[in-house]
Amino acid sequence: MTETFDRALAGHDCWVRAADGTRRDVPARRWLGAAEPADTAFTAGCDGPTIDLGCGPGRLVAALLRRGVVALGVDVSPLAVALTRARGAPALLRDVLGPLPGAGRWSYALLADGNIGIGADPRRLLVRTRALLAADGVAVVEFDPPGTGMVRLLQRVETDAVAGPWFPWTRVGIEHAGQLAAATGFRVRATAEVHGRHIAWLDRARRAVSA
Repeated sequence: MTETFDRALAGHDCWVRAADGTRRDVPARRWLGAAEPADTAFTAGCDGPTIDLGCGPGRLVAALLRRGVVALGVDVSPLAVALTRARGAPALLRDVLGPLPGAGRWSYALLADGNIGIGADPRRLLVRTRALLAADGVAVVEFDPPGTGMVRLLQRVETDAVAGPWFPWTRVGIEHAGQLAAATGFRVRATAEVHGRHIAWLDRARRAVSA
């Protein structure tokens, strides 16, 4: 999957096809560009150390650094990490579910661009995210539009020339933010729709939930 995704990051037209045949374009040009208004809303409240889980080419990490906020990107794509570093931003080639630095000390953790679907297990991912955060930390999570539901699917990244392997993913509508938060030791602080993108800010609740 990483090799095909890297073609998108290299500027090739790219899309995601689900096993049922439905297709969604990958917004690689948006990822490769500068932070846009919805990105600004996504990161505006981040005023302390921030980890971007699935950072892609690093536009959010770079935007935070320009504001003087300590930030780190994490991605499994070597090209994504290289592109993030080329923006002058730090990034690690790691699985977001594996060992990461600063566990329990991050003020903010970002799951942008549908990354709540990583690993096809949003509950496990949010429990992991909570463990990375300080006691007063906040997870900033982008969800799919309302009405999407919570749909686990097989999908693959395709270009005109090549199709990657199938991998599991989960799409999660914003209507499930409260349910997922309650199940993973978070509380929903706020939600917003900004330029068609749906964002939830999740505070850590007092009682942890095990994975």
